[in-house]
Amino acid sequence: MSKTNDGLGGRIALSEPTGLTASQQSLYKEISETAVPWADASGFVAKMEDGRLIGPFNIVLESPELGGAFLKFQNAEQSMTSLPERVRQIVILTVGSVWKAPYELYAHAAVARTAGLQENTIKELAKGEVATGLPKEEQLAQQFTKQLALERTVSQEVFDRAKDAFGVRGLVDMVFLAGCYETVCSLLNTFAVPVPGSEPGKQIGKQVSG
Repeated sequence: MSKTNDGLGGRIALSEPTGLTASQQSLYKEISETAVPWADASGFVAKMEDGRLIGPFNIVLESPELGGAFLKFQNAEQSMTSLPERVRQIVILTVGSVWKAPYELYAHAAVARTAGLQENTIKELAKGEVATGLPKEEQLAQQFTKQLALERTVSQEVFDRAKDAFGVRGLVDMVFLAGCYETVCSLLNTFAVPVPGSEPGKQIGKQVSG
């Protein structure tokens, strides 16, 4: 597998599309046809002009079978969840704020804008602050997710209020979603993946401070 390292891969190089194995090519094609158009529509960079993938998409090429299975799980979560899109993005940004994962916060700040969240709210979520201006149900989604991510449990009081707001299925779906992004953030932080544009001398991406 041919690789180049210009900093966007963090601790590993970006894989060159021409040097991929057969299983990597299959995953590369799937990501290029699904995640990359979604990223483009949302306003964040997942693929360079030369075809190399960045962010978690470059990392999962290193383990294409597991990476492909995880991508399918993420797609299933997105298509089958009972949660509104705004609540999904609140959960994702809250997980990112706990992990302080720059690329995750950069990417999902962009997605959150398309979901209708205001810029100040996005910044508060990314910093792990109490998000103002949200309906009580969405504030509760942040509180539930943050408590679970930080304390590895939720209090009876928060559980009861969250169950009243989202139902048992909603809580299960929220935990599946949070778990997805715990994995994404752990991959990004392990390999120290930067926001595009944060490398020395470049200004491409819009970073959100966590």
